[in-house]
Amino acid sequence: MAYEIYLKKGEERRILAGHPWVYANEVSKIEGKDKNGSLATVFSFDGKYVGKGFINHASKILVRIFIRDEAEDVDAIIRERIHAANEQRRALDYDNCYRAVFAEADNLPALIVDKYGDYLSVQILSLGMYLRKKTVVEALLEEFHPKGIYERSDVAVRKKEGLPEETGLLYGEVPEFVEICENGLKMAVNVKNGQKTGYFLDQKENRLAARRYAKGKVLDCFCNSGGFSLNASMTADKVLAVDASELALENVRLNAELNGITNIETLCGDAFELLRKLKNDGEQFDCVILDPPAFCKTASEMNDALKGYLNVNMLGMKLVKCGGYLISCSCSHYVSDSAFEKMLTEAARRSGRRAQCLEKRSQSPDHPTLLSADETHYLKCFILRIM
Repeated sequence: MAYEIYLKKGEERRILAGHPWVYANEVSKIEGKDKNGSLATVFSFDGKYVGKGFINHASKILVRIFIRDEAEDVDAIIRERIHAANEQRRALDYDNCYRAVFAEADNLPALIVDKYGDYLSVQILSLGMYLRKKTVVEALLEEFHPKGIYERSDVAVRKKEGLPEETGLLYGEVPEFVEICENGLKMAVNVKNGQKTGYFLDQKENRLAARRYAKGKVLDCFCNSGGFSLNASMTADKVLAVDASELALENVRLNAELNGITNIETLCGDAFELLRKLKNDGEQFDCVILDPPAFCKTASEMNDALKGYLNVNMLGMKLVKCGGYLISCSCSHYVSDSAFEKMLTEAARRSGRRAQCLEKRSQSPDHPTLLSADETHYLKCFILRIM
């Protein structure tokens, strides 16, 4: 008999409103018996049907709901949802590179698929979806006809699902670098060893927006493979790209060479230390871009993360010429938009600068958010004029 999950009184409200996760501490009782990772049916305390989803007793997220009707053919649902997600992107004119599937936001729990030209990069982050990897690959072949599919499930969150970190070829062949076209620029993406699934597609439209403000001399901190740097180089006189990874800077130089760009200089080192040194050296920039990695991955780390954001933004603001621009980003889900804006306000006060907010941006539309699930909204990008 399949698992039947009965919630505590009132716990169904959030889920009926659209949130997909049932936490173990929200459950009143469990009936039936099946394999871990199987399809479980969730009911309210008084027995009303709520939905179906993958169960995992090893995770705090006991059930990931993705079926709200009476459907049960999981393989068919996966195929239909992958097709629907891709059709949504194509309707928005995404073509060469984009996030084709964004997990719960596309009603495919814990499944991420990024398209890089003729190749796909896949992350599978839950037990239920892991057990259906064969179906996922078959559906992706049917939908995209790629030359290769590579798995990048090398993320620590898999341990919470009782899964090991894994990478490897799932289909065809995948070269060391895959060339994509972003905002008219050629970019070489290291699908096998680059950060996350190979590249940060969520910033694509923010990088294009940065061209409006990237004039004169630009500093791009935490530049990674150079997405902001290359876009800024289209309108700036000179770009200084900073990262702690020499491997990332090699990728920046490769991408610049692919496009015949000669106005980017790279500098390897800790961004905080280099920002202080640039300030002590009397350097000033027309535009400073700050796109650091997530400073916190749990709610308990949020206060420390805000201190880190405060310090780096104070340093960045001090380096901006009067009337210049600061483009400041955060990909930490636990740092809300309002908390990030409050931090920027405090950074301006402490640095002795005034700041006008010109734009508040987020992740690109191929990374849609569920209004009922805050977890799907994580990226913040504020564009400020510093005076």
